[in-house]
Amino acid sequence: MSKHSILQENKSYTFGSYFELPYETEDIVAEFDYNFKRAKFSLPTSHRQLKGLPELRGRIEESLPLVSLSSEAARREVLIAPVLLQVARYCQCRLRIEYPLNINERLKGNLDYLLQANSQLLVIEAKNDDMTRGFRQLAVELIALSEWEPERDLIFGCVTMGELWIFGFLDRKQCLIQQSIDSLRVPGDLEVLVDVVVGILEG
Repeated sequence: MSKHSILQENKSYTFGSYFELPYETEDIVAEFDYNFKRAKFSLPTSHRQLKGLPELRGRIEESLPLVSLSSEAARREVLIAPVLLQVARYCQCRLRIEYPLNINERLKGNLDYLLQANSQLLVIEAKNDDMTRGFRQLAVELIALSEWEPERDLIFGCVTMGELWIFGFLDRKQCLIQQSIDSLRVPGDLEVLVDVVVGILEG
């Protein structure tokens, strides 16, 4: 397949456009000179004692029987935002919601959630159903962030349906985007998940 055979010349693409394209993630990121692979890798973890997690778990578990999670908006309200707000409190970092990013005509759109600390960025893409396409969109968002802050060699991201969270990262030096073959669940793996997110931001 020849270079630039997927994306059309002189056409504008938003991050959401890549979710809709019928191509593999590896073919999409190749358009930006990145490689892609799925593999097992160790995520950073925090070494702090994080207080308040039992209370957060309790609030989520109490809410689940009361709310229908059939929409992306509901999953964001009940399962995603409470977790990320708690992380922002732990790290005293900015949580940006629907954050607009415009690098060029092929790298633009809104990031669902962006956690920004001094040492790290973490982008969270919220999807209601298709995690494979969701990670494809996340991969392009990671590429956009690497252009936005070129001094960062490693940028983490996560795609989530609320209950299910899958992490990945962009390695700028290796021109590689890697997706974890493992996943975490909320509320079951809540403590591990928060430990990982805090660990990334403290990295």
